[in-house]
Amino acid sequence: MSSRARVLVLNSALGPLDYRVPRELDVEPGSIVVAPLGPRQLLGVVWEPERMPSDAEVGDNRLRNLLAVAEVPPLRAPLRRLIEWTADYYLAPPAAVARMTLSSSAALEGARSAVEYRATGAVPDRLTPQRAQALERIGDRQGLIRELATIAEVSDAVIRGLVKSGAIEAVEVGIDSPFPLPDPDHAPPALSPEQREAATTLVGAVEAVAFRPILLDGVTGSGKTEVYFEAVAAALRAGKQVLVLLPEIALTEPFLKRFHDRFGCEPVAWHSGLRATQRRRAWRAVASGEAKVTVGARSALFLPYAELGLIVVDEAHETSFKQEDGVHYHARDVAVMRGLFERCPVILASATPAIETRHQVALGTYAEVKLPGRYGLAEMPAIAAIDLIEEPPERGRWLSPRLVEALRDTLARGEQSLLFLNRRGYAPLTLCRTCGHRFQCPNCTAWMVEHRLTRRLACHHCGHVEPVPRLCPECSNEDTLVACGPGVERIADEVAALFPEARAAVVTSDTIWSPAKAAEFVARMEEGAIDIVVGTQLVTKGYHFPNLTLVGVVDADLGLDGGDLRAAERTFQQIRQVSGRAGRGAKKGQVFIQTHSPKAQVMQALVTGDADAFYAAETEARQDAGAPPYGRYAAIIVSSEEQNAAHEVARLIGRHAPEVEGMAVYGPAPAALAMLRGRHRFRLLVHARRALDVQDVIRAWLGALDWPAKVRVAVDVDPYSFL
Repeated sequence: MSSRARVLVLNSALGPLDYRVPRELDVEPGSIVVAPLGPRQLLGVVWEPERMPSDAEVGDNRLRNLLAVAEVPPLRAPLRRLIEWTADYYLAPPAAVARMTLSSSAALEGARSAVEYRATGAVPDRLTPQRAQALERIGDRQGLIRELATIAEVSDAVIRGLVKSGAIEAVEVGIDSPFPLPDPDHAPPALSPEQREAATTLVGAVEAVAFRPILLDGVTGSGKTEVYFEAVAAALRAGKQVLVLLPEIALTEPFLKRFHDRFGCEPVAWHSGLRATQRRRAWRAVASGEAKVTVGARSALFLPYAELGLIVVDEAHETSFKQEDGVHYHARDVAVMRGLFERCPVILASATPAIETRHQVALGTYAEVKLPGRYGLAEMPAIAAIDLIEEPPERGRWLSPRLVEALRDTLARGEQSLLFLNRRGYAPLTLCRTCGHRFQCPNCTAWMVEHRLTRRLACHHCGHVEPVPRLCPECSNEDTLVACGPGVERIADEVAALFPEARAAVVTSDTIWSPAKAAEFVARMEEGAIDIVVGTQLVTKGYHFPNLTLVGVVDADLGLDGGDLRAAERTFQQIRQVSGRAGRGAKKGQVFIQTHSPKAQVMQALVTGDADAFYAAETEARQDAGAPPYGRYAAIIVSSEEQNAAHEVARLIGRHAPEVEGMAVYGPAPAALAMLRGRHRFRLLVHARRALDVQDVIRAWLGALDWPAKVRVAVDVDPYSFL
């Protein structure tokens, strides 16, 4: 065994470093180690030297000793290849990608238990406003002191004070207790002939133990989940692990329930809402192979599975699978690459597949399995467009008379309705009617959104929050502030005014911020305790409510603004998905789409249900423009707290843009969000033909330039956001 090891340390500013391996340590490629760096100790992963060149090679006599090896299995070769590919494709430091794999540092420690804290129900003698806030927000939750402080939005000292007073107590929790094992034969479903045929194809792919990407294309309500569950069962029978990726944390809860009904227990969950001890337990179970089925958000893709036999990407068209900060990866595409390295099938399930996925099917790279009809007695809903110019809402209202009438009829029948508007809060803009002052975020080029439920103005880009002032800050007049435009809270107010007897619920990421909140919402819907749901895109997918028969899209044109190349496709997907919530049981569903452009191609496609014609026209337009999937984009985003510094570096990069056949560089120009989180931003857009290795060109181009440390340069390969 070599006494020298190449280590990828988890610090993106450093390249791989070499260390001496002491005799008492046993390391191999993939071993997770503790390495000294100056006075500090860093986590790192041992790598094959030939696959991870180092700029800092030194002689054996200058090597420092590795300090320890973590008592967990080494990262397997397929995962190491995935980390290399992701870093190379998305032009990210390998250490930044590896850090996503080692996202639970507690998992690398050998302790069997941990101390968590929870409220006792006792009220302390000295109840300060902060202590009262902490106890109210913590409720019956449990976690580390830091986690409880974050939940309560108070300092660690407040929580420690509550521990001393007896209002919060310490509890020891076992953190390596085994997860229950799902039973593939627990409750096999009764599938229709079409579903059975689709399931047989997917099961065959699992049993072949080979890489095979498959698009499972089925209309909303066609039973895609039940069908791919049969492939999950086949992987379980073969003793393999399964990963199911979901685009939203709020979707986890309904999925867990359906999984429990089919397999007799819940899968292992992985998402940002887990406590540190839960993340540790899940990570170790995945690495040991004990966690048989993991369901999670994007980051679950980089967990160290012992023996992966199947990957499912549910709602595979969802743009939230694209990571917009840190490593700019797209989980759908990385999932396909993980399947390639693990030699297992990848199922992409969607009612509205992305054009990129459809293109891969047309090329024959992906197989396709179709489910053209809804399951059982359920039929697709009738869809109608309401022309807001011909049938405008009453003055000061946002719902047209025909939609209001449909809501009234649905209420009278004792059925449920859903109003969809993809805009959180009460109003997107607040201004002074006297002097015209508009409330803008101090950190971003964005208007502050009024949230009446919490009586605050919030920036949805950086999270800055401030109370709604009584006086205009510009002219000091009182009662002159007016809300412009609708958000879901304003629509909920209109519903309350029109139907005071109706029980309404607002469903957004502000109200459904955890799987527990999602479970509570689902339970209330199933009990019939909600008549009208007013929600954002959070309610467009994954939910199955048989008594929900009416869907109203309040502003179908909203997603078409902004000049995004995927705007029409995204609008089609979103409205088609939300329409799919109607009439999922035996009762007939009906959908009304409010629009100022009923003749627009995307609106016509939604009303007629002719998805093929819409996709054909969109695909042709992309082909003519050389846009993805027929060409390639990469964005270069330059940012700094100093506008001049960002501008200078952006111009430097623009001046040195290489002249390459089949590639054009546009910009630099101020980003649409010219300031974000206190940083001024400029963008350059690279447009290249499909066959060009644009990553190599950008790597050489930027690698030859220097810029000050205060300026950040990020590259977004295959961008989804053009802000």
